[in-house]
Amino acid sequence: MKVLAALLILGAVITVAYWANYFVAGDVRVLPDVWYTYFEDAFPVADGWMALCMFIAGIGLWHGTRNGALWGLMAGSALLYLAGMDITFNVEHGLYALLPRSGPMLTETWINASSLGLGIATVLMSWRAARHSPSG
Repeated sequence: MKVLAALLILGAVITVAYWANYFVAGDVRVLPDVWYTYFEDAFPVADGWMALCMFIAGIGLWHGTRNGALWGLMAGSALLYLAGMDITFNVEHGLYALLPRSGPMLTETWINASSLGLGIATVLMSWRAARHSPSG
């Protein structure tokens, strides 16, 4: 659980760093097109909630608390939902075709894959931890 806890805390920090870059430098933006930025600009609040859940879950899971497992279920769910939204958008708009020539799209793909994988692992491991932890 300590590895999962550390990954969740790291994921929360990376999420904050991503949005700081997006709004300050813009290096992570895949396209400058307004339709793309409209979509991305809708995510900071949802990603902020996800990052908060990940951070609280990470701290709780590190300490082995049931609350950490419950926050982990919320974090995992948020990771899966946002991965689904991003992956669907990228597929529908052919953005994965940019992979061979776009560093930002490579970053986006890494985020998609790690969100999906971490989301699945977090839900499964948190579910098990919540079921096997005493209440409170």
